[in-house]
Amino acid sequence: MQKIVLLTDERGKRYLAKPEGEMTAVRGLGTIRSDSLDEALKSGQLAIGSKIFSIRVASIDDIISAMDRKAQMLTTKDIAMIVHHCDIRPGSNVVEGGAGSGALSIAVLARIGPGGRLTTYELREDFADIARRNIEYASLSERWTLKMGDICETIEERDIDAVLLDIPNPWDCTAQAKLALRSGGAFCAFVPNVNQVESAVRALRAGSFSDVRTLENLQREMVVHDGGVRPSHEMLGHTGYLVLARK
Repeated sequence: MQKIVLLTDERGKRYLAKPEGEMTAVRGLGTIRSDSLDEALKSGQLAIGSKIFSIRVASIDDIISAMDRKAQMLTTKDIAMIVHHCDIRPGSNVVEGGAGSGALSIAVLARIGPGGRLTTYELREDFADIARRNIEYASLSERWTLKMGDICETIEERDIDAVLLDIPNPWDCTAQAKLALRSGGAFCAFVPNVNQVESAVRALRAGSFSDVRTLENLQREMVVHDGGVRPSHEMLGHTGYLVLARK
C-alpha cells in the first residue's frame, strides 16, 4: 500500500496527501514538494506559508474520515464490529453488496491483505465511481473487483468467507448469500431501522442460517481536563443495526 499522509491544521481541518513524483498536489492547500513531506514526517510538523500543520502517516481511519463521499458512509465503529464479528482476516475472500463511498471496502481491503479478495456489487454508477476513486487513491484496488449488478439476483463467487450487505433489502439476498458462502461463512447486513431487522432475521431463519443475532453499537467519548472527567455531551448513538449470521 502506497504511503498516504495526513495534514491537520491548527483548527483541526484534515487534508490527505499522496506523495508521488517530485511535487504532490494537496486539495485545498496547493502543491507541495514531496521530499518536504517526507522530511516533515520525522518531526511531525510542516510549515506552509504562515500556517503550521501536524503531519503523520495516515491510518485507515484517517483515510476514511477525510476521503470524498457521496453516499452516507458506515461509521468506523460499525466497520470495526463488522470486520471483527465476520472474522475477516488476512487471506479472506469477501463479497460486498453496496459500494457506497468505499469506506467499508477500504477497511476490508486493508485487512485481507495481498492474499485476500473483495468483490463488490453495486447498482448505481455514481456510487461506483466515487468508491472506485477512493479505493484507487488508497492504493488498494489490486485485490478488489467491482461488478455492476443486483447482488440479490446473483452472486457468481463460491466458497466465500463473508457476505457483507449495505443495501435496503438484505432479506432478498439471503438465498444468494447461502449459495456463495462456505460452510461456517459469515453474513452481515447493516440496516438503519427495526423493520428491516425483522425482515432480515426472518429470512435468515427461514434459510436455516445459524447464530442469527442483531447488534447495535453506541459510542461515547470521555472528556478529560484538569477539572475532572466526564462523558461528552455529544454521543455517536444510533447509526444502524448489524444483523449477523453464519451458514
